[in-house]
Amino acid sequence: MLKNKGFYKGVDLGGWFSQCDYSKDRLDNFVTEQDLATIASWGLDHVRIPVDYNVFENEDGTYKEDGFQRIDKVIEQCKKHGLRIVLDLHKTAGFSFDNYGENESGFFESEELQERFYRLWEQFAERYGKFSDTVAFELLNEVTDKGFIDAWNRISNECIRRIRQYAPDSIILVGSYWNNSVTAVADLAKPYDDKVVYNFHCYDPLKFTHQGAYWTEAINKDERFTFEESNITAEYFEELFKPALEAAKLNNTSLYCGEYGVISCVSPEDTLKWYKCINSVFEKYGIARSAWNYKQMDFGISDSRLDDVRDELLKYL
Repeated sequence: MLKNKGFYKGVDLGGWFSQCDYSKDRLDNFVTEQDLATIASWGLDHVRIPVDYNVFENEDGTYKEDGFQRIDKVIEQCKKHGLRIVLDLHKTAGFSFDNYGENESGFFESEELQERFYRLWEQFAERYGKFSDTVAFELLNEVTDKGFIDAWNRISNECIRRIRQYAPDSIILVGSYWNNSVTAVADLAKPYDDKVVYNFHCYDPLKFTHQGAYWTEAINKDERFTFEESNITAEYFEELFKPALEAAKLNNTSLYCGEYGVISCVSPEDTLKWYKCINSVFEKYGIARSAWNYKQMDFGISDSRLDDVRDELLKYL
């Protein structure tokens, strides 16, 4: 479905309206129109834009018009360069995927915070639902604990119901627990309607893609692995994706991989091998995707470290 709608190969613009200092300079200048032109020249068809609630909301839940105006501007610039947009709510009041860097909690237990989440999505839907051909919605980035899944299935369905009052035709992406793990897709509720797509992230195997990462306790940051030592094959990804593909087929929807990539301390040559391998499986099963990340954030595809392999790497996004 996403391929037919023009959301097939994209790149994330992480660090712009999320995971940042929220300074005016950052919000206005981290990604420029020239960057969007570059992305279009790479042959990509969309960008995924992570946004945090506090770009649009004050502490009391009232709205910041300048936050929405920035998204208005990005939509116009993307249209100019033939790019579509996935608008991803990366952090909502009371929840962030980042347990260490963010002071957000209580969302899944609080009806008040959930109502705030619904109202913000109603704002997005009312403003951007008219752009259903070019703007898709991603409800929430990386639900963490498995114990949240029942609440999340209920919350996501209610949120979609409210969105549909303003945006009946917009594509909506919904991810599962364990930080959008592909192995958790099968526990998502049946899609609300035929415009809802299952969303996952893939940084597997983590010991390869995140080696040296200082922000997670899931790996030993001092260990290093080559591509070959990690035993990564197309068959590895096929087996990993199989339950999610079956769940999508059973529920008459498709899959979107909203993040995938390799940390900057991995050699450019091994980075290229990983992208080539996972791309072969994306292509085999028609899985739409967006690579993390366009620039910086420890994964930047436009960063100078990849200059010697970038032309080849772009074939496998």
